[in-house]
Amino acid sequence: MSYFTAMGALFSQPWRAMPKDNQENLDFAKSYQPRNKEAQHLRILLNGPAGAGKSSFINSVDSVLQRKITGRALTDATFGSSFTRRYTTYKLCKDPVGFYSFVFNDIMGLERLSNNGVHVEDVKLALRGHVKEHYEFRPEHPLTESDLGYNPSPTLDEKVQVLVSVVPADTLPVLSDEIKNKMKDIRRTASDMGIPQLAVITKVDKACRKARQDVKNVYRSKYLKRLVDEFSAELGIPVNCIFLVKNYESEIKTNDDTDALILCALRQMISFGDDFLRNL
Repeated sequence: MSYFTAMGALFSQPWRAMPKDNQENLDFAKSYQPRNKEAQHLRILLNGPAGAGKSSFINSVDSVLQRKITGRALTDATFGSSFTRRYTTYKLCKDPVGFYSFVFNDIMGLERLSNNGVHVEDVKLALRGHVKEHYEFRPEHPLTESDLGYNPSPTLDEKVQVLVSVVPADTLPVLSDEIKNKMKDIRRTASDMGIPQLAVITKVDKACRKARQDVKNVYRSKYLKRLVDEFSAELGIPVNCIFLVKNYESEIKTNDDTDALILCALRQMISFGDDFLRNL
């Protein structure tokens, strides 16, 4: 089978079952409260190469929960380097009042060259809660204890409970060894801290024409399954912790099939993170 034929080939049945409807996962997200009484919320940190779709994923989760397209996390359609420059926490509004009990942290993207993109040591500091809100990353100089952006005494709510690696399906096969090694380095630190880790593979519609034709084909695509298996072997993230999603980028309305992919990933992030919080 040729490469191009493989990109369009489908399994007869999905290799991962999706829920029949999204209501259970929506209800789970809406009703979630940390079981650790010392935590006000669950903190999820998104990490990965520049342009992977980290900010778009936050917007997509918000869009699913709001049931309308939102754009709170700024994105750049003409990226050449990381568009996100500051450490930013996103709280998601829950109707009629209040916020969901989980937050996302967006962070500057990783880049191949050592003096570009977020410094690996800054991501490690963020895991431990040492990076203050709105700190502007400096690729050439990691954050130090003497900097104003350093938080010397982080609370539980300021520490990360889930690390999510976000990578784009369309360029994943050519992801540089330098970026992979940076991601592995960050994962090792998270593992030493006991922080659960998942991965989200975005832009599935750009990598697979069958997924582009019908998003329900995402978990039937043989090509996307191969990407998942190869990424799992490369970074050591188990296949059942890797999720395929299509972010909302060109749409002006949400749809159930795209929502389903996003909600399945979100639910696992919350579940893993709450298990971690409960055992502290």
